Parts: sequence; structure tokens; C-alpha cells
Amino acid sequence: MDLNDIRKEIDVIDSQLIELLEKRMDCTKAVGEYKASHNIPILDKGRQQLILKKVEQRSEKYGSQLKFLFEDIMQISRMAQNRIIGDCPFRETIEHIQNNMTAMPVKGVKVACQGIRGANSHIACNEFFEDPQLSFYKTFAKVFEAVEKGEADFGVLPVENTSGGSVSDVYDLLMSHNFYIVSAKAMSISHNLCSLRQSELSDIEQVWSHPQALTQCSSYISKNDFSPIAYPNTAIAAKKVMDEKRLNCAAICTTQAAQEYGLKVLERDIQDYNKSTTRFIVISKKPYISENANKISLCFNVEHEEGALSRVLNMFSLLGLNLTKIESRPMKNSEFDYLFYLDFTGNLRDKSVMDFMCTLSEEVKVFSFMGNYYEH
Repeated sequence: MDLNDIRKEIDVIDSQLIELLEKRMDCTKAVGEYKASHNIPILDKGRQQLILKKVEQRSEKYGSQLKFLFEDIMQISRMAQNRIIGDCPFRETIEHIQNNMTAMPVKGVKVACQGIRGANSHIACNEFFEDPQLSFYKTFAKVFEAVEKGEADFGVLPVENTSGGSVSDVYDLLMSHNFYIVSAKAMSISHNLCSLRQSELSDIEQVWSHPQALTQCSSYISKNDFSPIAYPNTAIAAKKVMDEKRLNCAAICTTQAAQEYGLKVLERDIQDYNKSTTRFIVISKKPYISENANKISLCFNVEHEEGALSRVLNMFSLLGLNLTKIESRPMKNSEFDYLFYLDFTGNLRDKSVMDFMCTLSEEVKVFSFMGNYYEH
């Protein structure tokens, strides 16, 4: 038998499979309708495990492979049943938000920002809002606290950088507060070596900046044999250089911070990668889901069992959803238990995305929706 003959046989088998799978999906629809009328949960873990065990046992040659195939079939079936039933707590929550939601205000609002004037977060605030009433705080935790207390309507925070990675403190705070992400933007970051006007490059022995900035400029720092000193913020480092007036110290900061605190730029764009980009988010106690929302953020926890996380991630592939980030963080007061923070492209006004989120919310151990927003 040559290759063409084998492929013809596969085509015949595929046609038979399609007919059988269509019949199975018709049965799935009937099951969904029955569950809807009798108020029965969609997921029946006991029956699912029984089916998978039978599949594995019935095929001596390909049992383990067919088991994965049937897991996909059952996931697709559950999503189809969710479309039929339509009634799930998550769907009701989102519909309530959408029915009672006003447009997100962007002019003259109170905004909390970590650091001081001239920091990258300060620049990001002015990208998100028009004429904001800015308040600056020393730490990321204080920004969250300001939003919690109502001192600010929104908070602006960095969450990741293309060279420095994730800002872990922000992710931990996101997962411990019941806030929403309502907007996001990726901004090009330029790090510059800035000093007193009397200093020259040959005078510099120490560089001061935020740990992320020091990481993003580590090759430059090493090449020049500088000693890196961490500060809470790039602009705070710039102000400190001016305040202490030490000729041998320089800050790694923005040109705006240098101008704000009277420093001169010794060298520009000293970051290790020319296209260094930082992603900033806007947080709020109140949810806003714009019609052009294109990103969804959530966090969840899965059971400690074989393939649990893989099954969740496979659902994204089945629906053709673009998973843009996944971050694991340890759960507090638990032993080796983790929350997964996840971003993907989508809009909850898309029925297939909503059905998927309903299915996911009912299948994971812990589920927290963190926002559906427009990322610039």
C-alpha cells in the first residue's frame, strides 16, 4: 500500500468519525437540555473519570493517547452544554456589571501613583488620563491602599518589562485585593545615566535606581564597573542624587526626571535591549468593561491532580484564544499551592468567550475575574 492509498483510507475513517462525533454532539445537546430542566451541574467528575478509564482500558495500543483525545471531546461538550443552559453565576455577574456600568472617566479623576514626579509611572498616568489629580506613594502596597480607602479612583502600576520580567510585588497585591484591571498600555522605556551638572562620566562610581531598572541596565553597569544601589523608584534616585550632591553618584532614570530635579544626562538609552518595554495597568474598585475591550485577566487555582493545569490551558487552544501571559504565585497560608494569573485576548460580549469563561469558572478550584479591558 503506497502513501496515497493510506491517505485515502484515513479520509474514509475521518468521514466516519465526523458522522459519529456529530451524533455525539447531538446527544450532548440533549444532555444539556435535560440538565437545564432538572437543575443538574454540567460537570460530573465521577462520570468523566469513568469514561476516561474505560477508553484507556479498551485500547491496548493507544489507550493513553485516546484518553487525551476524549478529554478534549468532553471539554468541547461541556462548553456546548454551557451555551444551552446559559445560566451560570459568572454570566449573571458580568451581565449585572454591563447593565449598571457607566463609561470609565478619564478627565480630572484622582489617580494614585508609586514614586514621585518624573517616574515612569508618572509618565504612564498622563498617558491614561487627562489632567489627573495625582497623588504619589512610596510603595505599590500604598497605591492599592489608597484605592481601597477611596483616596484615589484609580491606581497606575507597572506589571512587567520585556527584559526585567514581571513585577512580582504587584502580582501578589493584585491577587490579594478584590480590584479590577480597567486599562493597560505597553510603553517604551528609555533608561538614562543622569548626574549632577558638575560630574563627568569618569567621576561616576555608583548608580542609583529602582531594582528593575538596574536589572534592565545590568550589562552597562558591569561594563563600567559601577556599584548598583537600589532605590524605591527611578525618580526618587534622581532626586536623591541632587539632594546629596555627590559627584561620584548618578541615577538611572527618565529624561523627565532629570529635568524635574536639575540633573544632566551623561548617556542616553543605556538599557541592555534597545526595545525595552514596560506594561502598565490601571486598577479600580469599580469594574469598567468597554465595548472595544480586547484583553481579559483572571486568576485561578486547580486541584492537585494529574493534568489539571494542562486541561485548563488546552481549553484556550480548543477555542483559538491567544494566551498572552501566565504567572504562578504561591498562595498564602498554604503549602505548595499556587494561584495562576493569566491574560488572554478576548471580549466578554463575544458569546463563545463568555461560554468559555462560564465553563472555566465551574471547573477550577478557585476562580477570580480581574477585568476585561482595552489594552492600548
